[in-house]
Parts: sequence; C-alpha cells; structure tokens
Amino acid sequence: MIGFTLLLALGAVAFLLVLRRLKLLEQELRRVESLIALSETPVRSPPREMAPPLRAAPPRLREAPPPAAAPAPLPEPLPEPAADSAPRAGFESLVGGRLPIWIGGVALVLAGFFLVRYSIENGLLGPAARTLLAALFGAALVAASEAARRAPQTRDDPRVAQALAGAGVASLYATLYLAAALYHLIAPGAAFVAMLAVTAAALGLSLRHGPPTAAMALVGGFVAPLIAGFDAAGIGPLLVYLTLFLAALFGLAIRRGWGWLALAACVAGFGWINFLAVALGGVPGDLPAVGAFTMLLAAGASAAFAATGIASRWLRIAPLVAGLVQLVALAPALDFSPLAWGFYLVLAAATLALTARQPTYAPASLAALALLLVLEGLALVQPDRGFAPVAAGIATLLFALPGHGWALRERHWAALAAAGTSGPLLVAHAAAPDLLAAWNWGMLELAAAAACGHLAWRLHRAAQPAMQPAATLAAGLLAAVGLAQFVPVSWLALPLTVVLVGLALWARVARVPALFVLPALPFVAALIAAALPIAGFAELLFASATGDRLPFAHLPAAATLLQSLALPVAALLATLLDPRQLGRAREWLGGTAITLGLLLVYALAKQPLAIDTLPRFVAWGFVERALLTQACLAAGWLMLKRQRLPRLGGVLLMLGLCRFVWFDLVLFNPALVAQSVGPLPLINAAFLHAALAAFWLWSLAPARGFRAAAALFTLVAALVAVRQATHGDLLTGPVSTGENGGYSAILLGVSGFWLWRGIAARHHDLRLAGLGLLTVVTCKVFLIDAAALDGLLRILSFLGLGVALIAIGWGYGRFLGSPAPAAPESDAAT
Repeated sequence: MIGFTLLLALGAVAFLLVLRRLKLLEQELRRVESLIALSETPVRSPPREMAPPLRAAPPRLREAPPPAAAPAPLPEPLPEPAADSAPRAGFESLVGGRLPIWIGGVALVLAGFFLVRYSIENGLLGPAARTLLAALFGAALVAASEAARRAPQTRDDPRVAQALAGAGVASLYATLYLAAALYHLIAPGAAFVAMLAVTAAALGLSLRHGPPTAAMALVGGFVAPLIAGFDAAGIGPLLVYLTLFLAALFGLAIRRGWGWLALAACVAGFGWINFLAVALGGVPGDLPAVGAFTMLLAAGASAAFAATGIASRWLRIAPLVAGLVQLVALAPALDFSPLAWGFYLVLAAATLALTARQPTYAPASLAALALLLVLEGLALVQPDRGFAPVAAGIATLLFALPGHGWALRERHWAALAAAGTSGPLLVAHAAAPDLLAAWNWGMLELAAAAACGHLAWRLHRAAQPAMQPAATLAAGLLAAVGLAQFVPVSWLALPLTVVLVGLALWARVARVPALFVLPALPFVAALIAAALPIAGFAELLFASATGDRLPFAHLPAAATLLQSLALPVAALLATLLDPRQLGRAREWLGGTAITLGLLLVYALAKQPLAIDTLPRFVAWGFVERALLTQACLAAGWLMLKRQRLPRLGGVLLMLGLCRFVWFDLVLFNPALVAQSVGPLPLINAAFLHAALAAFWLWSLAPARGFRAAAALFTLVAALVAVRQATHGDLLTGPVSTGENGGYSAILLGVSGFWLWRGIAARHHDLRLAGLGLLTVVTCKVFLIDAAALDGLLRILSFLGLGVALIAIGWGYGRFLGSPAPAAPESDAAT
C-alpha cells in the first residue's frame, strides 16, 4: 500500500510539472504568434499632398528634400521559437513529441500490472483488494483522460488524453481477467456483463479520443494475460477473454474504418494461438478450445477486413488461409478427431460462403481445398484412421456440390468442382488403398470421371474454354486410375492408352488449344510405368554399338514390350497425324515415340531368328542385320520419294546408312568376322545388301551428297561381288591372285560407269570421281598386278587395260570436244 501511495504521489507531481510546463510553452507560443502577426502587417506610409500639375510649375532641377525621419524598425520575427511551436514531422517530432506520450501511457499500464504482481508476490493484499486496486487504477486513468481532454493546459494536445484513455481501458480489461478468471471473485455471468461494459467503454473512448487510444487498448488487452499468468485460471477463460476482446477491437475497427486496427488485432490473435499451441504441447485437452478460437478468429478477421475497407484481396483472404493452416497444424495434436475435422470443415464452409458472396475470396477457397487434401493425407496414413474416411466424403460433397452447381458462373467454381470431385478421392486412394476393394475404388473413380467429363461438356456448350482443360484433366486422371483397377499391373498401359485416345478425340471436338497438350500426360505416364523395358533398350543399344555379337540376350521380353509400350506408342504416333496435337511438346514427344517405335520394330524383328549363340550368329547374323538396315533404307527412300514425312524419311535413311557403315564395314565386316552371306555369285546377301543401298541413293533426287554416297556404295558392291565370287559363302581369308585381278577389272568398270553417268547427266563431280578411280586402277595394274602376273595373264591384263583406256579416252574426248548444251537444273544446282 505504501508503494502504491508513493507511486500515485510521484505520478501526481509529475502531472503537475507537465501542466506547468505546458502553460509556460503556451505563453511563449502566444508571444511568438503575436510577433509573427505584427511582422506580417503591411506598413502604411503617411498620405502625401497632391503634386501640382506639371504645367503649373515648369520643370526644373530642384534639390532633393532632406530625408524624413525613418520610422522605428519593427522587431524581426524570431525563427527559432516559431520552429519550436510547429515542429516538422521527422525524427525530432517523433522522438521528442509523440513517442514519450505513448510510451508513458504504456508505462502507466505496466506500472499498474507490476504493482498488483508485487502485492501478490509479497502477500500485501488479498485478491479482492488487488482487484479493487486495479479497477480504481484503470478508472483513475480514464478519468484523467477526460480531465486532460478538457483542461486548458492539455486540450490543445489530444495525445495526452488518448494515452491516458488507452492505458485505462487496458487496465480495466486486465482487472476483469483477474477478477473472473484468476480469483473467481465474480460469477461468469457477471464477468460477461462487466466485459461488455468495459468493451462499450473502450469503444466509446476510442470513438472519442481516436486511434492512439485504440492502439493502447489493443496493447494492454493482449499483454494483460501474460502479466497475470496466462494459465493461472485455465485456457478456456483466457480464450473467452481473447474472443470478446477481439470482437470489441473488430467492432471498433469497423465502426471507424480502421483497417490497421483489424490487421493488428488479427496478427496478435494468431500470435496468441501459436503461443498457446507451443505452450500446451503436452496438454492436448485444452487444444480443442484453441482450435475453436482459431476458427472464430479467421472468420471474424476476414469479415472485419472487408468491412473496414481494406482493398487488397490478399489481405482479405490472409486470415482465412492462416486459420486453415493453423487448423491443419493442430490436427495431429488433436489425433485427427471429429472435432478437429469439424473445425476445419466449418471454416472451409465459411470460406465457400464468403466466396459465394464475393469472388475476391476465391483464392481462399482453393487454398482451403488444397490444405484439406494435405490434412486428409496426414490423417489417412495414421494407423488409426478414425473419422478421416467419413471426413473425406463430406469434404468431397462440400466442395464439389457448389462447384458443379455454380460452375458456369465463375471460373473458380469450375476449378473447385473439378478439384473437389477428384482430389479427396484420389488422395484417399493413394493414402489408404486398403479401405476398399480395387473394383470399388474403380467404380467410384469412374463415376467421378463421368462427373468431371460432364462438367467439361457443360463448359463446352456454354462456350467457356478457360476451365475446360482443368475439367478434362480431372476426368482423364480419374478415368486412368479407375480403369487401372480392372486390369493387371503389367497392362497398365492399356487404360493410359484409352485415356490418351479419349483426350485427343475430345480436343478435336472442343477445339480449345490447351486441350491438345493433354494427350502428352498419359503418354509420359506410360513411359514412367515402362521404365524397366526402356532401361533394357538402353542396355541393348549400348551392347550392340560396342560390338556385342549377341545383343538378343539384352533384349526385353516381347510380351513385356507389347504390354507396356506398343499401345501408347502406336496411339501417340496416330495423334501426330493431326498437326494441332501436343502443342509445343510435339517435337520431342513425337521424336520419343518414333524412337521407341523403331526400337519395338527392331525387337520384334529379332524374334524370328533369335540369335543367341555364336553358331547362329555365323549362320544368320549378317542376313538379319542386312534385312534391318534395308528396312530403314527402303522406308526412308519411300518417304523422301513421295515427300510424306520427309524429316522422318531423312532420319530413317541416315540410320540405315550409319548401320551399314558401322556394323557391316567396321564392327562386323564379313571379310574379317566369319558370317554366312550365301554361296551364289551376285545372288547373295552381301552383294544385294550393298547394291540395294547404292540403288536407293542413285534413285533419289540428284543432290551432290546423295551422288557421293551412291558412288561409294556402288564401289563397295563391286568389291563385294569379286570377294564373294572368289570365296563363296564365307568371305574371310587371304586375297588370291585371281581376286586381285578381279578387283582391277571391276574397278575399271566402275570408273567407266561413273564417267558415263557423269557425262550423260552432266554431273561434273561424278566425272571427276570416275577419272580419279581410273587413275588409281591404272596405277594398281602397273605397280601391283603386273608384279604378280607373268606370261599370258600379264599380256591379257595389259591388253584389256589398254583397250579400256583407249575407249574411255576416245569417248571422253568426244564429250569435251562437243559444244556444251544448256545445263539442266540439276547440274546448275551442282
């Protein structure tokens, strides 16, 4: 009691000193204002006599009259006191003029709180006396605020009254908390009535004194339970106190249009929620009350934000999203009980109701659905799922029914319809597949797919393309998962293919550009499901390219390939016929599908011979390889000839040529690696293989690159013909004398063919190649062949070479001597 008396005495002395100082400042201010007014008064010169007309007094020079006595100078204004009387808004004004008053008000509140706490700790007063002391202190502060508002010394500065009123309101709130929750001095009903009275007083004082009083009341009201001990009387009374206090603040904010007050109250409320959630981690019995408080705070704050005129849509929906997140965080501590689900579903329903009234809250509804899926997944993975399956069904109806009903009104309702129909069901299936039998899941998902498909059709009929992709995607996803329940896992590609085809056909009907991209999704899903066979293909390609003679051992099983890849690849290749399909992903998905298609054909083509041993490789390795290469060359040639899919045709032709060079000339050259090519001259696999390759190239457009490749493969075919004629079925072995002469003869013929073709078609490059080969053959005969021959064979060799050279020279000379006709377009191009 002595400490309290001393504190009041000190406060009174300080208050008198402040009043005296304010009086002196007021007198000084009035003096300065009078000086300023005097300095701004215009000085009037005494009236002068009318000067006589100029004609009455002829102009003459007169002496200047003596200067009149100057009036006494006015006192100059003093700038420094004027600056003191109206300080500029800045650091000096804030720290020297505003903060001290506000901090002083907070200090008064804290002084009263700590005074009561001191009396408790030292046993100086009983509960009733402490409560009465706190009430008198709060009432004294409120009375002081009214006195300061009316007193001549302080009425010109409303901040003093504002600070005192705010401190008094905060003290009264704390007093009620002490009396009702901590000491139980008054019954709950009386405490509620008293709380309403204090709230009314706080509203009135805030309306009378302005924002600073409201800010002081906010600070004091939220800090009071911490000073008194937040858990002294239990969490329930504390939350009731916080709820009523927040309601008062929101009401004041709405009445005065103070959005800042509603925002500050919301932030403080959520701060209390998180504080209590951490503090009550080991006392889950009090957490349901925290959940209820969270639900009320989120809904009330969002409504208050809108009513106070906050324009930002993200600020308006922030309390709802924060409340939903808070409830998701509290749910595990509440063991995902029906009460926890009830809190969340009620707040989600409130969010949907606000969205129905004002589309600004649409993002909050979508966030509520997303957080619901998180909450559902967390609940369903628990050993005891409890109420979660029922809550998932209720959540589906909560979001899907209004979404489907109002889908044509706004885009967000269509999004809620699609996501609300598919999301909870798919999450439940993924998190708890053992809840239902597979066919039950399938039936539910197909029914949901039909609902989403009907939604897409309604949007199409209403000419609303914006949400058609979302509805279509939901329908396709549900259909794929639902159909997968009726087939074995190895046939997962079948439902994905059905969905792929359905999405492609629907895109052609709806003609919405975004829909043409959707068939890519089931195809990618099919590729992911077929990861193992695709990895087997990669292993096969590596083994084959590095010289493994038995790549069949690395080939995936044909049945597995047909089940996992054949259907989706064929379906995607069919969709490529429509140039609108797949959008920007068309090139890389099309390339992937074509590559996989070629690998599938390759795998199927290797099945009949099944070369899995070295003897079978010797017997059939070259034949199988030649057939595969010729298939690529023939397909590419046909596409390029008909100008259908020319890019694919070029790829196939290049693939065939690369296979020929890498496998038949480098890795598995039959002259070096024993492989059967056939015993008949000219009718064997080796010669036909090279000759057909040359034919495909010769018959294509007369571009220089094709002619060079055709000439090269013609040379290879000629050499193979000589080799096979001298060695038979197996081309391995040394080069004999007859074979060497055969090479010279056949190369001489090839050079003559090149020269004839170059002259007939007027291809300069081909003529040069023929002359070059002729030079090489001539040098070979004179330098190599002649040394290996003697007698009649040498004579015949030189005789044949001479006749051939004379004929070639005669024909080429006639060509050079004849006038050159106009070059055809093909030659001009070369």
